[in-house]
Amino acid sequence: MPVKVSVIIPVYNPGVYIEDCISSLQRQSLPPDEFEVIFVDDGSTDETPARLDSLAAEDPRMKVIHQENSGWSGKPRNVGIEASRGEFVMFVDNDDYLGDEALERMYDYGVANGADVVVGKMAGKGRGVPVELFRRNHPRATVENAPLIDSLTPHKMFRRAFLDRIGLRFPEGRRRLEDHVFIAEAYLRAENVSVLSDYVCYYHLRRDDGSNAGFERFDPAGYFRNLREALDVVEQYTEPGPVRDRLFRRWLRVEMVERLRARRFLNLPDDYRRELFAEIHEVVVERFGPGVAAGLQPTQQVVAALTAADRYDDVVAFAEWEAGVAPKATPGDIEWRDGSLRVGFTAEYLSGGEPMLFPAASEAAPLTDVPKDVSEAVRWVASETAARFGQATADLLLRERSSAAQYFQPVEFTRETVPVGDGEEVRLVLRATATVDPAELPRDGAWDALVRVKTGGWTKECRLGPAPREDRPTPEVGIVGDRPVLPYWTEPHGNFSLEVRPRGKRLGLGRVQLGDVTVSDERFRVLLPVHTPGDTDVRLRFVSSSRILEVPGTLAPHADRPGSAVEAELPQDLSDDVWRVAVCLNPGADGARFTGLPFALRAGGGSVLVTPVPGPGVALRLARRARRVLGAARRKVNSRIRNGGR
Repeated sequence: MPVKVSVIIPVYNPGVYIEDCISSLQRQSLPPDEFEVIFVDDGSTDETPARLDSLAAEDPRMKVIHQENSGWSGKPRNVGIEASRGEFVMFVDNDDYLGDEALERMYDYGVANGADVVVGKMAGKGRGVPVELFRRNHPRATVENAPLIDSLTPHKMFRRAFLDRIGLRFPEGRRRLEDHVFIAEAYLRAENVSVLSDYVCYYHLRRDDGSNAGFERFDPAGYFRNLREALDVVEQYTEPGPVRDRLFRRWLRVEMVERLRARRFLNLPDDYRRELFAEIHEVVVERFGPGVAAGLQPTQQVVAALTAADRYDDVVAFAEWEAGVAPKATPGDIEWRDGSLRVGFTAEYLSGGEPMLFPAASEAAPLTDVPKDVSEAVRWVASETAARFGQATADLLLRERSSAAQYFQPVEFTRETVPVGDGEEVRLVLRATATVDPAELPRDGAWDALVRVKTGGWTKECRLGPAPREDRPTPEVGIVGDRPVLPYWTEPHGNFSLEVRPRGKRLGLGRVQLGDVTVSDERFRVLLPVHTPGDTDVRLRFVSSSRILEVPGTLAPHADRPGSAVEAELPQDLSDDVWRVAVCLNPGADGARFTGLPFALRAGGGSVLVTPVPGPGVALRLARRARRVLGAARRKVNSRIRNGGR
C-alpha cells in the first residue's frame, strides 16, 4: 500500500554515526504506517549491513537493500527511488538526522502548497548551511524570488510523481556534485517549491573524525568537470540574461571565489592551491560572461577579476590581506521590556585587530579594469564599501548550543560614519537593537547570541561580545510564560547568552538583601531581581528543622524600581522556629524547582523577624572538621599499603 513519505538513505561504512539517524527516524511524529525508510547499503565493509538487517527485522517501517559498491551516493539514491512507495521521497545522509516532526511538517506543508519540492530548515553542526533562505517561510518560492540556489544539497522532500514525470534521477558513479545537477533541474522544472523555515527539519553534521564524504579533498579537474554539468542544466532551462547570470553567480561565488579567499585558501598546500586556481581560472574564462561577476560584492569581484586574469600571486596576496578582516560586535544596553529582552549592540569590521578605515568621500565605480596590484584592489574595495554603506545590514541570531539551530531576531539598526583624525577617513559603524521574545524560542537550553554583519562583500558572524566585566549590563532573570529565562555572560570569554529554563545556574536571587523583605499582618513580601510583564503565580516553601510548608504567591512588577515583588500569606501554622525560605518561579511547569533565598524567618513569641540564613552550629562545624582529618589519615594509610609499606 502507498505511504505518504519514503525516506531514502544511502549507506556506506557509517559506523556508530548512523545511530542518531536511526533514532530520529524512530521518533518521527508521522504515524508509523504513513512512512517507510529505505536504507540502500552501498557495499559497506563494516558492521553496518548486519545492524540494518537486525533493525529491519524488528521494525516493519525499515527496509534494507544491499548492493555492490557504486562509488558515490547517486546510484543508491536512484535505487531507493525505484523501491519507494511514498507520495513523496525524502533524502537523508547516513550521518545526519531529522527533527522529530520533520516528515509530518514537511509533508503537510508540501500538500497544502501543492509543492513538487519541499525545502526544510537546516541546522549545521560543524558545517555550513544556508542562512538567508530560512529567514521566513516561502510557500511559493522560485529561483527568482528566493535564494533557493543557496541550497543545493539533496536533503529535501520531492513529490515522486514529479520525479517520474520529468524523468529526474541522480547522476551515478564516483563523481562530485551529483546533487547540484539533480537539485538545479528540480528547482527549474518544479511547478512549485515550498520552503519551511519555522522548524528545524534537518541536522547536517560534521563527524568528529572528519570523514564525511563532502570533506574529503577533491581532485580539482574532476570536480570542476562535474560542476560544468550543473551549469549545463542551467543553460538548458533558462534564457541568457539576468536570471541565468544570477544562477551562475552562485557557482562562481561559492564554488570558486570563496575557495580562493582568506584562510580557506591560504591553509592549503601551495601545489594544491595552484592546481585548484588553474581549474577555476579555466571555468571562469570559459563559462562566465561579464554580467556574472558584475553582480558580486566588491571583495568577490576583485578575486574573480584577478582569477580571470590568471594572476595567482595577487590572489594569494589579496587572501593574506583578507585573512585579517573580521567583524566585532560590542554589547550595549540590555534590558527587559514587556516580556521581551531588548539587546543593544554596535558592529563594525576590523582589519588586523583595529577598526577598518574607509575614505570619507567615495562614489560607487564599477570595476572596469583589473587592479594593477593588491594595494589598488584594497583601495577600490574600501571606496566601494563606503559608497555602498547604505546596503550594509546587521542581524542578531540566537543559536541553540546543543543542536546549532539558528533563528533570526527582529532588529532595528542605523548606519553611522564616524570621522577619524582629520576627517578624510571614517569608520563604518552599525548601531542596532534586537528584540528577543523568549516565548518564540522552540526549546529549552542555552542560546548563544551571534551578530551577522554584511557589508562590502563580507558576510560574517561573530559572538556578541566579549564585554569587559566592568562594562557588562546585568539584566535580571525574566519569567516568560512558565519559563525562567536567564541572560548571562559566558566565562571566561564574556560573550552574551541566554539560558531558557536554566539548570544549575544562579538566577541572581542571592542578591536579595534583608531590607528587601517585609513581614506584616501575616503577609510576606520580598523584592526579587526578576522581570515579569504582569502578575505571575509562584510558590513559596518554608523549611524548619522538622517541617516543610508551602503556600501560593504572586509575582508582580514593582512600580518604583527594577524587578518584581513576591507577595503571599504566611502559613497559619508557622511554629516557633527558624524557617529557611525558597521560591519556585514556575510552579505549573514540568521539572519546576525551588531556589533558596538568602534570608530566614525567625518565628517566636507571636512575632516573625527577618534574619540572615543561620550558619552551621559549633557541633556541626567540629563534626565536619573531624571527618576531614579522618579522611586524610585514611588516604595516607591506603597510600602506604599500595606502595608496599614504604
